[in-house]
Amino acid sequence: MTERIANSEQRTTGAIDVADFSFSYGPRQILNNVSFSMPSKAVTAIIGPSGCGKSTFLRSINRLNDLIPETKHAGDILVDGRSVYTRGIDLVALRLGVGMVFQRANPFPKTIYENVAYGPTLNRLVAPRDLPATVERCLKQAALWDEVKDRLDTPATGLSGGQQQRLCIARALANDPKVLLMDEPCSALDPIATQRVEELIVQLKASYTIVIVTHNMQQAARVSDVTGFFDRGELIEFGPTEQIFTAPSKERTEAYITGRFG
Repeated sequence: MTERIANSEQRTTGAIDVADFSFSYGPRQILNNVSFSMPSKAVTAIIGPSGCGKSTFLRSINRLNDLIPETKHAGDILVDGRSVYTRGIDLVALRLGVGMVFQRANPFPKTIYENVAYGPTLNRLVAPRDLPATVERCLKQAALWDEVKDRLDTPATGLSGGQQQRLCIARALANDPKVLLMDEPCSALDPIATQRVEELIVQLKASYTIVIVTHNMQQAARVSDVTGFFDRGELIEFGPTEQIFTAPSKERTEAYITGRFG
């Protein structure tokens, strides 16, 4: 295993490199020999029909699937050239560097300020005197500061759904990640809130590598630079988003994009 990881590190080309990665829940195989490289400071969209392994793949990048019993993997995933499966890796540090935004907003039952300050405080990332500046910076990055700056001490659960999702993005940014994973981040939002989050994603890619799983192909086309199409646990096609949506090279990709299945 050590030799295989070393070899995969030598051929890295992106911010996230996936090498012959397979994953299963007990006897059920979910992903099969997936290999591709995701570019730095860009948005990678993962699309495909329900049950094709999109979310399982996303959660493998920061090893959240480890929380599920009887899982196993083969192959490798590297972030910035280092295997996330390196023996003895600090999973807390991995998940700080590879942040996660979930399908439904999940603010803590705390104030707006405390939500953003929670990670830096718990993990001692900044000195207490620097927390207010960190909270302000992250809320500004999440395009939320102007809407909440006068009520930071009010419950986060009082925010609208779209505001809560942007708060969760700010909370992830407060841990100073390099990579931001987003699992269907707009599926529970109305069109106006969705537009705000999509605009935010495009802005954030200047500073972060973003991977978004979405069932909304129009959203993938709007926000992403590159797109991977998954089907039945396999990566069918990966390339520039414009090419995937206008001139896919695989028949299965074209069938999915044109709505013939999925």
